Amino acid sequence: MSLIIKNGRILTADQDFRADVYIENDKIAEIGIDLSMQADRVIDASGLYVIPGGIDVHTHMEAPVGGTLSSDDFETGTRAAAFGGTTCIIDFATQTRGQKMRETLDIWWKKAEKAVVDYGFHMIVTDLPEAHLEDMNEIVREGVTSFKLFMAYPGVLMVDDATIFRAMQQSGKTGSMVCIHAENGGAIDVLVKQAIAEGRKDPVYHALTRPATAEGEAVNRAIALASMADAPVYIVHVSTNDALEKIAEARDRGLPVFGETCPHYLLLSIDDLKRPDFEGAKYVLTPPLREQWHQEKLWEGLRRNNLQLVSTDHCPFCFKEQKMMGRDSFAKIPNGGPGVEDRMHLTFHHGVNNGRISLNRWVELVSTAPAKMFGLYPRKGAITVGCDADIVLWDPAKEHTISAKTHHMNVDYSMYEGFAVRGLADTVISRGEVIVEKGEWLGKKGRGKFLKRDQYSGNI
Repeated sequence: MSLIIKNGRILTADQDFRADVYIENDKIAEIGIDLSMQADRVIDASGLYVIPGGIDVHTHMEAPVGGTLSSDDFETGTRAAAFGGTTCIIDFATQTRGQKMRETLDIWWKKAEKAVVDYGFHMIVTDLPEAHLEDMNEIVREGVTSFKLFMAYPGVLMVDDATIFRAMQQSGKTGSMVCIHAENGGAIDVLVKQAIAEGRKDPVYHALTRPATAEGEAVNRAIALASMADAPVYIVHVSTNDALEKIAEARDRGLPVFGETCPHYLLLSIDDLKRPDFEGAKYVLTPPLREQWHQEKLWEGLRRNNLQLVSTDHCPFCFKEQKMMGRDSFAKIPNGGPGVEDRMHLTFHHGVNNGRISLNRWVELVSTAPAKMFGLYPRKGAITVGCDADIVLWDPAKEHTISAKTHHMNVDYSMYEGFAVRGLADTVISRGEVIVEKGEWLGKKGRGKFLKRDQYSGNI
């Protein structure tokens, strides 16, 4: 199968030029002006941007949380991702205590057989005695080159500092990356119990019992542990200026410290948790939404490269069934929200259209930097000869109003209901195959491939 994309404006993290792209089978074979070779199909990209497919490195498909499973599985979730211009995800395989990491990986490989775009995994570590450090080496050899550890959720996911430190030391030896969910879980647990005892159970107390200081303190501690271990660290879903300042200070000292944020922290606030009639439960996720002033600080962090990329932490739960599990207490509301379909058009509209970031920086944040950070570049995140033909034709003028009535995620609400955006994915190509075209789904279940990722290179 061959394909030529003609008359488009190619945008990468560092280039902006007009050229044609020739795709043969699943790779980009040639880039040039007025390409004239024969192809099975020619697509006219006049008026469109030609960008590398989006990469979302933080998703939770069919994830076990609070006695239920996130409502998108690998088929529905990756299809929704594709409609939004994302052609690759990295999901989280969650180790249960006492389980070998390889056993965990086998379970998630089975779940992901339905994926419609390419995917990789991070390994969530909940159990790492000294004798099992070799498990990390085995997982790295399998192409899973990043590990996530939690400083929150005591008794469920939280591990102690010694476990984090051991994992960081091992990651330094193997060239892998430790990702940290940074909140002071012990202190938060006390605040949650106190709030419930005092009858403060509405959704907003989810945020009020997880103060910004709890995130800032944990980020500072994670950075200190990584420094002692002489290893890089990646802070997931940064939500506060408190955390951002710690990351910026460490990077100023030359430490390999990285961070991501999410569209909901850039665009939503604690006020959404105060919505009446239990509507605030739709916005219960962790870390929680913050006061609005944090938003511009996070945008500034993206501009200055103190935050390197934007992911979604996509972990949806249906409002009418799953979120209602916490009707009598915020502590029982499944934590997480939908977003995998919305990330690229929200960041384009509120970032590029509103003058907060450049076009090149947008491509970097949603595609190239994720590929570089997690061992996929230049196979993914680029438009160069030889790379995978994951390409999105982006219509910068197309207007759309976000709504649960029209999205493709398997969830009964949108956190961005009624948000008007300009700029949408027109055509989505995954490994040379057109899977979305002008709102029509053309892909098929199970066509996604597992991505064996390279080790951390420090090239970002």
